[in-house]
Amino acid sequence: MPIRLHESLTRTPRELQPAQPDGIFRFYNCGPTVYAPAHIGNFRTFVVNDVLRRLLELEFGRDKVKHVRNLTDVDDRTIGQTQKEKRPLAEITKKWTAIFHADCAALNCLRPHHEPTATGYIREQVDMIQVLMEKGHAYRAADGSVYFRIESFPGYGGLSRIRERELKVTNTVADADHKDSVSDFALWKAWKPEEDGDVKWPGPRGAGAGRPGWHIECSAMSKALLGETIDLHTGGVDLLFPHHENEIAQSQCCNGTTFAHHWYHSEHLLVDGTTMSKSKGNYYTLGDLLAKGYSPMAVRYALLSGHPRKQLNFTLDSLHAAESALKTLRTFRAALGTQSGDAAVLEPILAALRDDLNTPGALGALFTLVNRGPAGVDATAFDRAMFALGFDLTAAEAPKADIPSDIADLAKQRWEAKLGKDWAKADALRKDLAARGWSMKDAKDSYTLEPIKP
Repeated sequence: MPIRLHESLTRTPRELQPAQPDGIFRFYNCGPTVYAPAHIGNFRTFVVNDVLRRLLELEFGRDKVKHVRNLTDVDDRTIGQTQKEKRPLAEITKKWTAIFHADCAALNCLRPHHEPTATGYIREQVDMIQVLMEKGHAYRAADGSVYFRIESFPGYGGLSRIRERELKVTNTVADADHKDSVSDFALWKAWKPEEDGDVKWPGPRGAGAGRPGWHIECSAMSKALLGETIDLHTGGVDLLFPHHENEIAQSQCCNGTTFAHHWYHSEHLLVDGTTMSKSKGNYYTLGDLLAKGYSPMAVRYALLSGHPRKQLNFTLDSLHAAESALKTLRTFRAALGTQSGDAAVLEPILAALRDDLNTPGALGALFTLVNRGPAGVDATAFDRAMFALGFDLTAAEAPKADIPSDIADLAKQRWEAKLGKDWAKADALRKDLAARGWSMKDAKDSYTLEPIKP
């Protein structure tokens, strides 16, 4: 049974197959902007992509999948953080990149084969912008910025159906941005000393110094690392417009060929039935949930409990259920030992994943098997199913103690200080925790809190 995945452009399920003669499946997914910790809504997308990556490796072979995920380390938000903290851009993005990597590792996400940064591919972005200007798809504005001319690409809006909804922006905004048309988007942003500080690079010919617009980075890095046409491009549904729509326009106008054969988007995450917001008290990072005493594997399990193309309502109760389910899986795996058996009984789990990445269907098939008992189940095949879902059953379980909120907050601050290599702050917070009667024990990718026994 081949992998069939919903395709966002055609709105139909389509089979995934590598298009190039070398048989390598090339896919790109948009990564985080490293100016703050990624929240669990972001990680829903990354965990879903991780399951897809694992499934592709099982289908085509580990050496036949090439996965690229970028890091946005220069944009309005990262530069805004440099102004807020009065620290260099590279120092800030390095800190949050380390925290993102630690969170990914704790959630057992495979590292992408390439993880390019926007600042590492400035030349490639400038080169693409130059080609777009030469072909008449982009123009220099009065302030030295460069904009993509949307009317030059008749296919614009095919992914998002944006023409059906019509952009509702005033001409005043267009004039303020020096754009020929209100719908045109920035490829290169002219340097503004009061806003950008020392963040700038030489621009395309005829344009001033500045920095790339947000959208061009993915087109340039995808082309450099995967080629002009890729097999699959993924991301959260929030990126469908304008980011992915703009990627298609600029890539296809520059390269003169199809950008991606297949587009896939995962849906939004809700928390307690509503959108996440710090003011509502339902905004969670992985660090927040670890500090509350939940395990990373429970978070991963909960994020996979709903179909990726449907909104998922995340609750703390769902984490309790996930911890219980993982305990059952650990007990079942221990009972299997090294026994050989019928590998076919595990096929419904992989079949569900091949059918539009139906993760709740896969979990249902898994527990149908578990409830029958371990007799006759092949241990190696079971481990293959765990690999597909990304469940590390050797990972630490959630701690048993109830952790006060102030202690949880200190632990989170201390963990972030450690990941940011602020050793003095990390040591001071550890001592503060100890003085309050709590021991913080670090693992490779996470930590636990335990009360200090008298």
